[in-house]
Amino acid sequence: MSNTHELAQLNIALMKTPLDSPGMADFVANLAPVNALAERSPGFVWRLQDEEGDATAIRPFGPEVLVNLSVWRDVASLTDFVYRSAHVEMLRRRKEWFERASGMHQVLWWVPKGHRPDVREAAARLARLREHGPTPEAFTFRQTFLAPDESVPFVPAELERESQAG
Repeated sequence: MSNTHELAQLNIALMKTPLDSPGMADFVANLAPVNALAERSPGFVWRLQDEEGDATAIRPFGPEVLVNLSVWRDVASLTDFVYRSAHVEMLRRRKEWFERASGMHQVLWWVPKGHRPDVREAAARLARLREHGPTPEAFTFRQTFLAPDESVPFVPAELERESQAG
């Protein structure tokens, strides 16, 4: 764990139907519980939302694209929330609500402790990942990089097993 940095993450998703359509009803119904779970999760630091607490109203990538931008203590904390909590059920069902991504749709990067990235910074990190692949400045769960003050990489167990099996 870093003493000087936290992990930022951006995930974007293209909706199959408008957010207020019947096809998105289950997704919308689960937003508050999943967001509350994230906020209670060990290692959670912050998430992007508007003044009313709504992240779905923030659409910098277009009207059909939802944005999730958050900060976590470290890769392990974010991995635990994404893959080892009730959030995983949302992942399993994502094809019901979202189009298959045609390119990189998620990026991770280290930020100084206390820094809260905005969507412009997050979009630049995603563009960097798309252009250069994983680097210490923009990376993925599959290929993580250490925080500037760390020396031992973290490899999520699920991905380690995948790479050994494949």
